[in-house]
Amino acid sequence: MSAGQIAALVAAGAFVVLVALLAVPLLKLGRTLDEATIAIRKAHEGSAPILDGAQTTLHQVNTQLERVDGITSNARTVSSNVSVLTSLFTATLGGPLVRAAAFTYGLNKAIKARRAGRDAGAHSAGRGRRRGRR
Repeated sequence: MSAGQIAALVAAGAFVVLVALLAVPLLKLGRTLDEATIAIRKAHEGSAPILDGAQTTLHQVNTQLERVDGITSNARTVSSNVSVLTSLFTATLGGPLVRAAAFTYGLNKAIKARRAGRDAGAHSAGRGRRRGRR
């Protein structure tokens, strides 16, 4: 055996060791990919009931939103009716009520002023008489 043959044997042995060392990570990577495939398959199988449940929930939510929309439109109608009724009341009875309240207030002030004038006149007249008697 010559030196070239020994070098070739050493190189072949090193190549076999290198291939063996590279085969181990490749086998582990293959197992990891198999496990990932199994996990993805299980997740896909498990997601179907979840998606069905989500679809049912969304259907129920849409039904409730339609009800809320009906309630909102009814509330809008009621508030519009109240607004119209308020403006009608203000137009028909608001003016006369304000006038009646102003008339009552003015009448009350006039009566109080008249009473205050009598009381002031009675006091001043009574003082004058007393002074004249003395």
